[in-house]
Amino acid sequence: MRLYIKCNSRLGICAEILDILVNHEIDLRGIEIDPSGEIYLNFPNLEFEEFQHLMPEMRMIPGVHDVSLVPYMPLEREQKEMQTLLETLPEPVISIDSKGYVVLANDAALDILNASHEEVRGKLLKTWVKGFNFNKWLNHPETTSDAANVQLKGRTFLADVYPVHIDQTEGEPLFAGGVITFKSPERLGRQMTAYHKQTGQFEMLIAESQGMKRVIRQAKRMSGLDAPLLITGETGTGKELLAKACHQHSLRKDKPFLVLNCAALPDNVAESELFGYAAGAFEGATSEKKGIVELAEGGTVFLDEIGDMSELLQSKFLRLLQDGSYRRVGDEAEYTADVRIICATQADLLDLCQSGKFREDLFYRLNVLSLHIPALRERKSDIMPMAERFIARFAEPQRQRIKMSQACQNAISQYPWPGNVRQMENALLRAVSLTEGDTLEPEHLQLPSFTNGWGYVDENFEGSLDEAMKRFESELLKRLYPAYPSSRQLGKKLGVSHTAIANKLREYRIGKHAS
Repeated sequence: MRLYIKCNSRLGICAEILDILVNHEIDLRGIEIDPSGEIYLNFPNLEFEEFQHLMPEMRMIPGVHDVSLVPYMPLEREQKEMQTLLETLPEPVISIDSKGYVVLANDAALDILNASHEEVRGKLLKTWVKGFNFNKWLNHPETTSDAANVQLKGRTFLADVYPVHIDQTEGEPLFAGGVITFKSPERLGRQMTAYHKQTGQFEMLIAESQGMKRVIRQAKRMSGLDAPLLITGETGTGKELLAKACHQHSLRKDKPFLVLNCAALPDNVAESELFGYAAGAFEGATSEKKGIVELAEGGTVFLDEIGDMSELLQSKFLRLLQDGSYRRVGDEAEYTADVRIICATQADLLDLCQSGKFREDLFYRLNVLSLHIPALRERKSDIMPMAERFIARFAEPQRQRIKMSQACQNAISQYPWPGNVRQMENALLRAVSLTEGDTLEPEHLQLPSFTNGWGYVDENFEGSLDEAMKRFESELLKRLYPAYPSSRQLGKKLGVSHTAIANKLREYRIGKHAS
């Protein structure tokens, strides 16, 4: 039987309760006391009728509010939960004391050791584990988490070794040993395979902001369709990740997802990568090569930076979209493709169409289904959850728990992130890798100063305001001149006389004055 006593936290109240038990010669198996005013008593082999008269007597003690029966003690529940957890864990788990002797081993560990708990308890763990110096780890003045490849009874495992510290009322926590978990390469392999299959799902995308939630809702509806999908957004916003999520959410998820960056390859290389080539198409091409359209049969082809595709490749790509057919480079044979096309760009394709750099018919063919990913600065509520996920991911291999100071959180929230998610990921990877403590501060981020409309600002700038203005003028005119290639056009654009512009072009050696 177990009793629960609700009482005040008064000095001597527990002794008065125990005195009643002593007076009635009642044996007590266990007692748990919570400072908030809760006492639990455990009586062995005692029927309710035998101590029913004690409950009114205990209620008479000053400060006692209630006495009632409970089915179990809090510590009994915790111990049972821990026992159930250890029994069901598929990985071996062993606990040792501060001298390296085994205190506890779960069923998975006992199976590998081929021994009972009685045979294992009190024995040195190094008897069975080779490849890790437990004596050195236990005697280190600052014991921290560690990991190593070890041999447990002749089998290879990755062991994670965690210290056990017990808090004390005063002073530093007391080191009481460690807990070691063992993971087999086979199980790690299965977990990594499952993780990679999951990567690309919509659940991997942070979407706390209303704008991003709307994008995810639309993407889920569009993912099951076979029509071309166009994803737009600034660089670093996660266009490829969204494309892969659409693929993983479609009926094509078990087929390949292949990527081609149109901006990273010359025209002829991009064409051969996309469509493949026949033997003899190029010098040294002794055999045919399949392109990603053919390799991705039944799956998805993702074309990044579609706005940088050459005019020649645009026409061949348009044919693929229209009737699903294509030709390899240097081959007269017709091939058909069963692939979903997803394209992405940070450019304004409509502007490119107006300037003649992108085919209008291709644009309208691509723009059947479209998604726009907002810039990170436009989705403020996504910034902190995203930062926390990155920090947790980068800290895990180092067995660290790294948090952000309030000042660091403010800096991350207020920074405009011109490079979007990619910039944040790289900045936090650098910060977590280089920090020596467990708290990130603003200086650990090493973020360059950035002002909307002005771009990056060098904090170590040296010179006068006049020099700074000249630099700005020069950069502005260099950017605008290709679109307004005369002093009159440029002057009209900027609202100044063409004479003033001509003088500036001459001074900064822009256009025909460049030499």
